[in-house]
Amino acid sequence: MHNDHDIIARIKYIMSELGYKQNTLAKKLGVDNSNLSKYLNGHLSISDALLNRLVVNLGVSKEWLLTGGDVPYAKQAAAGPPTIVAPQGIEYSLEGTPVYDIDVTAGNAPRAQLFADEHIVGSINLPDLAGTGSRIVRVSGDSMTPVIRNGDMIAVRELSSTRYIVWGQIYVILLDDYRLVKYIRKNPDAQLVTLHSENPNYDDIDVRRDDIRDLMYVQSIIHIDNRN
Repeated sequence: MHNDHDIIARIKYIMSELGYKQNTLAKKLGVDNSNLSKYLNGHLSISDALLNRLVVNLGVSKEWLLTGGDVPYAKQAAAGPPTIVAPQGIEYSLEGTPVYDIDVTAGNAPRAQLFADEHIVGSINLPDLAGTGSRIVRVSGDSMTPVIRNGDMIAVRELSSTRYIVWGQIYVILLDDYRLVKYIRKNPDAQLVTLHSENPNYDDIDVRRDDIRDLMYVQSIIHIDNRN
């Protein structure tokens, strides 16, 4: 018999790592927000249906949810980040998710310098990202085209650990010498991960997990509409 208290703690850990508020998780799982609140507060017993939704919609390992064994994301995640289309002359607001005038794939500056306050040029109000600690940055290059195009913006959230990875999702990967925006796929060698591009002209890259200095989870993609 599983321990609801431990499962709730693991669900909240997933929410924290992905930057999901309760209503965001409810939408991802296709459950009523008030019922999810009852689960998370221990007023409803954790059901197999809820566990299965976590497995199917977020790619979470059921064994990890139940026992803490295995790793959280043993399965391929089902859905990628949502895409928003914005006009070329996007207007910034005073409130919302901060926008940094930086290309997240250029250079090798450490994370602290990357997100210095001096780089903030404004904010974009995206309700699903409110309160998640996300930041919006630019991306260059065509390796992730057409999912992420040259000049698009992405909302990213820094992860507290590089240990747990949602297989098949898009990340900003910080290595010693450069930064990449790629899908991360499971490698047969547990010491490695495979970085995969959307553009078929780019080969997969295998990197050692220990060489990953930081990870940022891509929560949303903002396509910039360049049409006149």
